[in-house]
Amino acid sequence: IPTNQSQNVPAPSFTVAARCRVAATLVLFVFAACSNLSVLISVCWGRGYRLAAHLRPLIASLASADLVMTFVVMPLDAIWNITVQWYAGDMMCKLLCFLKLFAMHSAAFILVVVSLDRYRAILHPLDSLDAGLRNRRMLLVAWTLSLLLASPQLFIFRAIKADGVDFTQCVTHGSFRYLWQETAYNMFHFVTLYVFPLLVMTFCYTCILTKINRQMHKSKDGEHCLRRNGTDKIPKARIKTLKMTIVIVSSFVICWTPYYLLGIWYWFQPAMIQHTPEYVHHILFIFGNLNTCCDPVIYSFYTASFRADLTDVLACCRGRRINNASPRSVDRLSGGSARAPVEMESDLSSNQHSGNPA
Repeated sequence: IPTNQSQNVPAPSFTVAARCRVAATLVLFVFAACSNLSVLISVCWGRGYRLAAHLRPLIASLASADLVMTFVVMPLDAIWNITVQWYAGDMMCKLLCFLKLFAMHSAAFILVVVSLDRYRAILHPLDSLDAGLRNRRMLLVAWTLSLLLASPQLFIFRAIKADGVDFTQCVTHGSFRYLWQETAYNMFHFVTLYVFPLLVMTFCYTCILTKINRQMHKSKDGEHCLRRNGTDKIPKARIKTLKMTIVIVSSFVICWTPYYLLGIWYWFQPAMIQHTPEYVHHILFIFGNLNTCCDPVIYSFYTASFRADLTDVLACCRGRRINNASPRSVDRLSGGSARAPVEMESDLSSNQHSGNPA
């Protein structure tokens, strides 16, 4: 969250560390855009549509939130570092700062919804009949809260030209009468962006793991308790989805915790920015944005349907290259391509029997 620029700090410039930050941001942007778009397309129109009906909106919303982060936060950060000062005017200053905070809130709140869905699915499996409607309502609340909590950005940010120099910046200068007010505003968003989601997710997964541990101890013959059959047992497909969501939540915590801790330190001790190496700020922000790239990778690792869609795309691209190749090269590759349909069919049949996340 950009902070007040009223402290006496040197004028910003496009340093070597900032150039490295821009280069890394562009790499993350390309990967996050391609991977999250692939997840969204797979869930909406590909094999991912075979997922349980109550899971599809969750995965699609998570990919959408990551795409908002990708197409708003990353380009804004890269361009702002390149231009150093603000050239887009007052209206774009307000709008883009609003969209930035909206993207960060939506990404955090969607993870909260996913955690609550897993909590209900494991601890209250009989309520799964209305899981689709419940998830849609929670998603609506998550997106609406993101809009409401980000709306103050439209009023406190503005493009201000510095006195005596030709330098304009998008800042909150003049929006708060006292420093403690701005600190309170930043702390409020720290709670809604990080502390509240972390507490909810910790509660949900602590309860889930406690129940799983209790069920494993109930096993009389020492075998693993998590089977499809039997009473009071958790289906394997549900456990598979639980593992995926735990890893996704863990990546969120690991990627963003250093960035927020640095922010807290700065809010209470603004002078520390003069004693902290510049590259530290850049590295922590890049590390936080890495979370948008982790989600689709984790999803592909746990979801066979998404991997099958990627295999189809690669096979299609490879088939086009073969069609455009010379007849001699086609003959040379014919031995391997003849086996492709059989292998594809066996992969699909194995995916159908492996059990999609539920």
